Amino acid sequence: MRDAYIVSSVRTPGCRRKKGAFKDTQPEDLISFILSAAVEKVGNLEKQDIEDVMIGCSFPEAEQGLNIGRVAIQMAGFPDEASGATVNRFCASGLEAIVQASLRIMAGWSDITIGSGVESMTYVPMGGNLTRPHGEYTKNGADTYTAMGITAENVAQRYNISREDQDAFAYNSHMKAARARSENLFTEIIPTPAIQYIKEKSGTYKRKTFIQKVDDGIREETTIEALSQLRPAFAAGGTVSAGNSSQMTDGAAASVIMSEDKVRELGVKPIAKLRSYTTVGCAPDEMGIGPAVAIPKLLKMAGMTIDDIGLFEINEAFASQAIYCLRELGLEKRMDDVNIHGGAIALGHPLGCTGAKLCATLLANMKERGARFGIESMCIGFGMGAAALFELV
Repeated sequence: MRDAYIVSSVRTPGCRRKKGAFKDTQPEDLISFILSAAVEKVGNLEKQDIEDVMIGCSFPEAEQGLNIGRVAIQMAGFPDEASGATVNRFCASGLEAIVQASLRIMAGWSDITIGSGVESMTYVPMGGNLTRPHGEYTKNGADTYTAMGITAENVAQRYNISREDQDAFAYNSHMKAARARSENLFTEIIPTPAIQYIKEKSGTYKRKTFIQKVDDGIREETTIEALSQLRPAFAAGGTVSAGNSSQMTDGAAASVIMSEDKVRELGVKPIAKLRSYTTVGCAPDEMGIGPAVAIPKLLKMAGMTIDDIGLFEINEAFASQAIYCLRELGLEKRMDDVNIHGGAIALGHPLGCTGAKLCATLLANMKERGARFGIESMCIGFGMGAAALFELV
C-alpha cells in the first residue's frame, strides 16, 4: 500500500455561532474558499490536478445539503472532471474525509485528493432543522439519542470529574489560545472573506465583505471565578456549564493529499503522512470517553506506546470528557503536549469541520515543535471515538 502525503493543511478562523464574524457567511462560501486556499498553498499545483474531494459535514442539509462535496468544488472553480462527496461521521466527519481521501491515494485509485470539512452552526442548528428519532426504537433505545450535554454530565458524575476541575480546564484552554493568538502561532489559519449585512438609515441592508483573520471566541479576559458562577446548562445541580463546554462555531478546513510519485513529479515538499486511523464504539450515553478507547486501539495497531507520541490534539467537546480521557490515557502530567494552543472550549467545535481543523492545527504544531509523531482524536456523538496518527516528514 502506498503512502499518503499531506502537502497542505489549512483552516478558516472559527467564529461564534450567530454572534461571530461568519454569521452572515454561507457555509458554501467558507468551504469553497478554503479549498482554493489549500491548493494555492501548495504552489506548484492547479485545480485541474485534483481528482476527488471529500467534505465532512455533520448536518448536510439546507445550505449544507445537495451534496456540498460536489457543489463546493464547482463554486470554487474546480473543473467538471473533479468529483466530490459529502462524508458524515458526526464530530469526526472532517477527519473521516481526510482518511477517505488518503485511502484513495494509498489504494492507487487517485494521485491527488483533498480531505476537508465544513459546518455553519449558524445556518444549520445543532441537531439539524428537523430532528426525528425513531418512535418505536426509543421505547428501549432512548440512550442512543442522549443529548450531548447530558452525556457530559454522565461522564462527570460517573467518573468523579469536579466542577472545579472542569472550570480550571476551560480557563487554561482560553489562556493557551489567547497567548497563541497574541503571538501569531495559529499559522494554519488563512484570513478568510466574511459577509456582513449592515442596516442603512433607509431601512435597507447593504452587503459588506471584510477579512476575518482570527478565531473570535477566545475569552482572554475570563477568570476561573467568572466561570464558576455560570449556571449548569444541562441538568439541575449539574457541573457542566456553557463555560466549560465547547463553543458552537462556523468554519471550514482542508488538506491536500498526494502520492509519493506526484510529490516527486511536482517537486512538492510534504508536511506529514497519515500513518494509521481507527474508530471504536462506546456507550452512547457517555460518548465523551471516545478518545480514551480510540487512542489505545490506534497505538496498538501502530505498534507504539503513548510515550512515542510528541503532540496530541484531543477535541474538547466538554471539559468533563476531556479530563476523563486525559486521566485514563496518563496525559494529565503531559499537558504541555496536549492542545498546546487551546482547544474547542476556546476555539470552537464546528462539528463537521472539527476533524479537518484539528488536522491543520496538529500538523502546524508538529512543525513548530519538531515533533515526529502526533495524534488527533475526538469523541463522536451517539457513542464513538476516532483517532489518527500522523508522522512529520
